Amino acid sequence: MSDTNETSYDLVIIGAGPAGEKAAAQAAYFRKKVLVIEAEPEPGGAAVHTGTLPSKTLRETALYLSGYHARELYGVAVELEPRATLQHLMSRKRAIADEESKHFRQNFARHHVEYQRGRGRFLDPHTISIATLDGERVVTGDFVLIATGSAPFRPPDIDFADTQIHDSDEILTIDRLPASMIVLGGGVIGCEYACMFAALGTKLTLVDARAEILPFLDLEIVGRLKAAMQKLGIVLVQNVRWKGVRRVDDRVQADLSDGRTLESEQLLYAAGRSGRSNELGLERAGVKTDSRGYIPVDGQFRTNVPHVLAAGDIVGFPALASVSMEQGRVAVCHAFGFTYKTAVASQMPYGIYTIPEVSSFGETEETCKEKNIEYVIGRSLFAENPRGMITGDLDGVTKLVVDAQTRKLLGVHVIGERASELVHVGQVAVTLGATVDLFIDMVFNYPTLSDSYKYAAYHCLGKLAARAH
Repeated sequence: MSDTNETSYDLVIIGAGPAGEKAAAQAAYFRKKVLVIEAEPEPGGAAVHTGTLPSKTLRETALYLSGYHARELYGVAVELEPRATLQHLMSRKRAIADEESKHFRQNFARHHVEYQRGRGRFLDPHTISIATLDGERVVTGDFVLIATGSAPFRPPDIDFADTQIHDSDEILTIDRLPASMIVLGGGVIGCEYACMFAALGTKLTLVDARAEILPFLDLEIVGRLKAAMQKLGIVLVQNVRWKGVRRVDDRVQADLSDGRTLESEQLLYAAGRSGRSNELGLERAGVKTDSRGYIPVDGQFRTNVPHVLAAGDIVGFPALASVSMEQGRVAVCHAFGFTYKTAVASQMPYGIYTIPEVSSFGETEETCKEKNIEYVIGRSLFAENPRGMITGDLDGVTKLVVDAQTRKLLGVHVIGERASELVHVGQVAVTLGATVDLFIDMVFNYPTLSDSYKYAAYHCLGKLAARAH
């Protein structure tokens, strides 16, 4: 798809993940000449090949093969074939990744974006050298967008060359399901993988140095998630640091700060990531990074060199594929003066694909207290919802946070299967400034989990009425 006769572009993008792809299409839609450079064999980035989609594929496999809900509903016992390999269980992953990569390529072609496989590196602030399979190619761009994403952080004192010690990018390449695993790090990635492997029968211990896992979530929802994780057999070790990791014969041992030593067949280190910036020659462009390799940007996604932009995981928090796409679009709109899209939404939903799922948007009880907002909450339990009873999703909850003075919906927090879909109903209401009465007035399909919004709203109305007396 490349025409090596071309050397000058309106926009050169390094990295063809979610941010790079959407930025390219956005600029090309407005007739800009765009080149996208990707070092890996196929476009898509970590979202398609090592992170988002592959891990969610494993999650669906775990839910299906473990009989997660069926065990309680019908007393069905499901046992995996002992010789089952992770690669066999992940067979759908390759087909999904191939299809999504094809969609990326089709989107580039549809928008007349030039795509070049190779490794891009700055020669000066406007000039990029591309190391391709056929040799070096040199191009220039009026603007350059860095969208190279992030990689798992690897502490130097942990031997990741050991075949039984893994980071989150390589964990899905292991040959077979381990009998036991230690996960170091109780962030989103650590919690997701802990749930997936536990559902597939791995004896799982999750260690986190903080007092609470996923502290950005509503604490009640965190408590419900922890209870569900423990129900899966996960041992949670919180507020304890790890001091060292070592291989002893055919086992991996982790020494903890409280004097304990944990032992397992495999270990996953999932405590943080770093920006993929160290091979870009940024010093030749004058672009600054922080200590973790992330690139600081302003509100227009400009680096300290104004015509060099950065978007996606390379800029750090929140490092969500959904947000990366919007950052890419907004970056090029500001660069070229397009008035189409001027800002990324100030709030974004979190989708955490644990078992069960958790999704959140807006204020939590804790943030309301911090901001001195008077609020009430309303809950609807999936165990009391006909669809929840039918599917066996008995641990699920829809929780609303409502301003006690204005009745406006401030936040919605859902735990349960399809939480990442359900949260968008509340997201729309919060974004439009709707009151909780919206859900009272709406008619929802029956039986559906979406109907839980109405009963959570009724719960809120009861709380509001009690305050009035």
